[in-house]
Amino acid sequence: MPYSFFYSRFPEIAEQKTRSVTIYDPSEFNLPPADYAFLEMYCDEPGCDCRRVFFTVISSCEDDVKAVISWGWEDQVFYSKWMKNSDPDVIKEMMGPVLNMMSPQSNLAPALLRVFREVLLPDTAYTERIKRHYAMFRQTVDKKSKIKFRRKKGKIKRIK
Repeated sequence: MPYSFFYSRFPEIAEQKTRSVTIYDPSEFNLPPADYAFLEMYCDEPGCDCRRVFFTVISSCEDDVKAVISWGWEDQVFYSKWMKNSDPDVIKEMMGPVLNMMSPQSNLAPALLRVFREVLLPDTAYTERIKRHYAMFRQTVDKKSKIKFRRKKGKIKRIK
């Protein structure tokens, strides 16, 4: 699954809505003081319906990537069916949130995953926005292949 940045298709929205967390006190999360931006990436493979996001986390103090976190918001049943695999380790990796094992991670990555779990994930308005961004992004990908998705009662459904 190839992933692309949300800002590559929606630069104005990404500029306004990209979430960042400012760390002032290094003792709280064991992170150096900085702004940490969580840049959204979504799958751009036509027909894919993985319902996942990758966050590339960067710091205002340095240029390199600090962490890549993946998160899928659906339940175990969805990912088991979607993957055609019921291995609990595989499903856990799909659901996350986890540090993406295929991406380079800095020594700050575990602390940034903790920030994601404790600060961002409990924010329902934020997680719902991520799901809306996913639907927007997928429509631009699937428009070319004539595959459509629609939101119905809080769920995203593929229309054949």
